[in-house]
Amino acid sequence: MSRVQLALRVPDLSASVAFYTKLFGVEPAKLRDGYANFAITEPPLKLVLIEGEADAATRMDHLGVEVGSTQAVHAATTRLSAAGLVTAEESDTACCYALQDKVWVHGPGQEPWEVYVVKGDADTLTKQSAGPADAEEAADAAGCC
Repeated sequence: MSRVQLALRVPDLSASVAFYTKLFGVEPAKLRDGYANFAITEPPLKLVLIEGEADAATRMDHLGVEVGSTQAVHAATTRLSAAGLVTAEESDTACCYALQDKVWVHGPGQEPWEVYVVKGDADTLTKQSAGPADAEEAADAAGCC
């Protein structure tokens, strides 16, 4: 399954969570200090809320496409590169309380887009893992995406 991701920087996370819960009729799939995400089925959307400055307006942080496998990320990288776009790949990166593989591109207005797969949730990753898969590091990385 693929779905579009919209990541917003919001001035009041609690108010935003309450609003989007009402708007989409679902509770957050993940809620952490300064971070929430909604896995919305209809319309297929991953809505990410990242707490920003209290006196700032809500703004777009980045856009993305969540895909189902690392192979799909690699296929997107190949397709985007072949289309002449500059790509930046990240493998086994701790982001948004999860372990992810991803590729980034920028639109003509410099809007950042990622194509990514979630390989594991920080809650299920063990501290036995080395590097960025470490659960504590993953949990600290909420603002990365």
